[in-house]
Amino acid sequence: MPSRVVVAMSGGVDSSVAAAMLVEAGHDVVGVFMRHGSPAAARSSLPIVETAKPGHQGCCSVEDALDAQRVADRLGIPLYPLDLSDDFHRIIDYFANEYGRGRTPNPCVRCNTWLKFGRLFDYADAVGASHVATGHHAQLRRAADGTHQLCRGFDRGKDQSYVLFEVPREKLDRMLLPVGCCTKEEVRQRAGDLGLSTAEKPDSQEICFVAPGQHPQLVANLLGGSRAGEVVSPTGVVLGHHPGIEHFTVGQRHGTGIATGERLYVVRIEAEACRVVVGPRDTIPQEQLIAAETSWLVDEPTAALDCFVQCRSSQPPAAAVLTPLPGRRFEVRFTGRTEGLPADANAWPGAVSPGQAAVVYRNDQVLGGGWIDSSTQASSGHHGVSLPPLDEAGGTA
Repeated sequence: MPSRVVVAMSGGVDSSVAAAMLVEAGHDVVGVFMRHGSPAAARSSLPIVETAKPGHQGCCSVEDALDAQRVADRLGIPLYPLDLSDDFHRIIDYFANEYGRGRTPNPCVRCNTWLKFGRLFDYADAVGASHVATGHHAQLRRAADGTHQLCRGFDRGKDQSYVLFEVPREKLDRMLLPVGCCTKEEVRQRAGDLGLSTAEKPDSQEICFVAPGQHPQLVANLLGGSRAGEVVSPTGVVLGHHPGIEHFTVGQRHGTGIATGERLYVVRIEAEACRVVVGPRDTIPQEQLIAAETSWLVDEPTAALDCFVQCRSSQPPAAAVLTPLPGRRFEVRFTGRTEGLPADANAWPGAVSPGQAAVVYRNDQVLGGGWIDSSTQASSGHHGVSLPPLDEAGGTA
């Protein structure tokens, strides 16, 4: 039944087509452009988003706002700005503080939880809208009991269900994800057919508030300086020095500045000592993790659970056994199992970095997840299963 729907319009092609699909379905569509201003720039000497490069596109910029307005005009719907600049300070502080703790943050998940599916629902209530829609590539399915399940997008290569795991369970019934059933090519084709100005616009970069490659400078400025220190081997031998722990994430290969004749990867970051530990590929934590601040979209497990767990937005899930722990925590042991894996799953999860989200799946359904607090690599090897190579950022290549 048609109803009033608030749709988040970022000025990108996905949210543009999401709005168009809702209009075509007969809904009373109200577009909202979320402005975060320049909270990081206001607190540091860095520009937070530089001029777009081919293949690199920011979001929430003035140009994005103009693109969203052009689409709204084309569709004949209103578009209102929602000023989130004060709220966005929380995202920036979280981002900098996590790097300062030697962890790897995921601001996209936090933004979805704190802002997009927080403030947007407040706005929807204020204008009498029954639903909130976005352009995420994920799907909502109705279960036998009438509740909704969050599932992967039809286009697995563009799936964004990972960054939605923390959306409150009770909000699923009021969410709409129109483009989740489409491939990216279909989305662009539909945008072109409708004459939308965003049809060929590049996808947005992962971090919207800082230019590519400039996050270490931003973090250093906000935390009062770089956290420089030693680069050491797993046994503590000093191999060299680094410019700041904010330059590194677990699993990273390039950028250590150490040449020993073998490939060295970041194994862990010891934040208090400002020490970066590097070692061979097989010393990277990839077998076990403990996650905290768990959030569930199904009834919380009370016993061990066979599942798939994804540890970065850019890498496939891996087979695992999850064990609930007290205090909103769970333990994950990756099994290295290869038989029966989905086509897009890995036997191993890639580097497991504290600070990233560990999202739990049953086939393509998101069950919930948590934030990686610690990770280990068992000393007993990998049970005969060979490890895939890592890319420079610690994901599986």
